[in-house]
Amino acid sequence: MKRKIKILNMFDISPCPGVFDVLDENMEVLSIPGDDRQKAKDSIRDSDACIASLKIILDKEILDEAANLKVIATVSTGTDHIDIEYAKKRGIEIISLKDDIKFLDSITSTAELAWGLLLAAVRKMPWAFDAAKEGVWARDLFRGHQLSGKTLGIIGYGRLGRMLAQYGKAFRMNVIACDVKEVSSESHVKMVSMDDLLKESDVISIHVHLTPENRGLINADSFSRMKPGAVLVNTSRGAIVDEKAFLVALETGRLSAAGIDVIDGEWNENLKEHPLIRYSNTHDNLVITPHLGGVTFEAQKSAIEFTVLKLRAKLRLLM
Repeated sequence: MKRKIKILNMFDISPCPGVFDVLDENMEVLSIPGDDRQKAKDSIRDSDACIASLKIILDKEILDEAANLKVIATVSTGTDHIDIEYAKKRGIEIISLKDDIKFLDSITSTAELAWGLLLAAVRKMPWAFDAAKEGVWARDLFRGHQLSGKTLGIIGYGRLGRMLAQYGKAFRMNVIACDVKEVSSESHVKMVSMDDLLKESDVISIHVHLTPENRGLINADSFSRMKPGAVLVNTSRGAIVDEKAFLVALETGRLSAAGIDVIDGEWNENLKEHPLIRYSNTHDNLVITPHLGGVTFEAQKSAIEFTVLKLRAKLRLLM
């Protein structure tokens, strides 16, 4: 009889409660809250595999507790919540969604949120809503901008970048894009250099993976080359933007507005003291959402089902 393979699950499976029914009989799952770091340290000790949470960094401290761990699966394309280098040194394999292009093409929720953040920022919707709730019907206080005729610049012309380009076309925008790789583009998208994109764009949306090379990709120099009054949208990773320079750009009006779904250090305990969150409490040109990109019922259901099947296949090979 095969020994039980123990899987620690830290992902919220409420959108898909029967997701683990596809596992083999010798695979058993222990589910714990995805935000309890101490519980994760205690529970990972006997685990052969782990389904990660985006709310806890699987760093050296936690991984050192995992004597039997062979696989970490994450229901995401990004992996900055895992100490990848240390996991590799320990011989732990990482499963993510990053290269599952065909599957990912069916997941549109992050691109949709990026567009929602853009609309919220340029039309001042959060602040207009706050006023309306108080019975303040002062339309002129919340005058915004229309998108038709403006230039949308997309940094990273991959899956999500292409979706944004389609939305831009639907809103009658001029669409330009740049990418570190040579990529083909649709007829309505003009591929340009990063420098030209910064200079020409009225709106810039970021869609690249966080790597050591592009940490701080958008920095003080980048902001200085943008159009005065440009709008920035970031649903990628917070560390891609130099946040000190970002704040200066917002304060000085180099950026007229921004909508972000990610911040650097979003695992810190006291997020109320994060500089961007503090700024957003007293200014009406920064919209922040708490990393909601992939958090829809449809996206999470599909992603966890797909990840569990990948994990099952990997464990069958390893165990």
